Amino acid sequence: MRVRRIGAVLMTAAALAASLTACSGGDDKFVIGVKFDQPGLGLKQTDGSVKGFDVDVAAYIAKELGYTPEQIEWKETVSANREPFIQQGQVDMVVATYSITDKRKEVISFAGPYLVTGQDILTRADDTTITGQDSLQTKKVCGAQGSSSPARLVEKFGEEWKGQYLTEQQGYGACLPLLEQGQVDAISTDATILAGFAAQSPGKFRLVGQVFSEEKYGVGLKKDDKETRDKVNAAIEKMFSDGSWKKAVDANFGEFAPNFATPPALEKY
Repeated sequence: MRVRRIGAVLMTAAALAASLTACSGGDDKFVIGVKFDQPGLGLKQTDGSVKGFDVDVAAYIAKELGYTPEQIEWKETVSANREPFIQQGQVDMVVATYSITDKRKEVISFAGPYLVTGQDILTRADDTTITGQDSLQTKKVCGAQGSSSPARLVEKFGEEWKGQYLTEQQGYGACLPLLEQGQVDAISTDATILAGFAAQSPGKFRLVGQVFSEEKYGVGLKKDDKETRDKVNAAIEKMFSDGSWKKAVDANFGEFAPNFATPPALEKY
């Protein structure tokens, strides 16, 4: 009987320890998909770490879910593999300039949005001739190949405009030196992406601040995982209310932070 009692005590202690480990995340890894190539949002550093606004939001959420920084594993995620990574279980969540759309909600779930932005225009700081989308009709514009942003301009201005005024590069980082050197007059894509790149060169560029689309950045999660979605939404709300969200905006977008001053309303479903 004594042996049984000792065994029962040991089993109870083991169960309690396991319960406590589960609540804190234990030794489990929490895998988060982020961009590695977008300054201000998600950029891999020379020491292997990643920095940016999306990274700060993701780290805050992970902390609220009970994970320590050491338990977080950052996984490079590009636009094309975000849904597959979530569906296949390669990541626990994606925070990577991930716009909430009805089509995407057919295969995954979203918490948020944690930021609302839109397509904007970046010019040189001393160029005041560009005041909005219509100004681009006679301006040389740089965009990224395969991006929806230049396609939106072509849809508005036509194929003839594309042939005469549009320059496309492999990424927006390649557009920045063309703008600085005067080879193009503007770059146009999400305001957050423009701000992130431009913040690396304070005083050289101007964000027009006249968006002509709406992009709601959300946290991608497994389809119909309402329990986790509710927890992530609660973490985002806390980040809004305790000042951490504004601190992250200021730290990552520099002189362009006032363009992202107001937290959005969450879309709970």
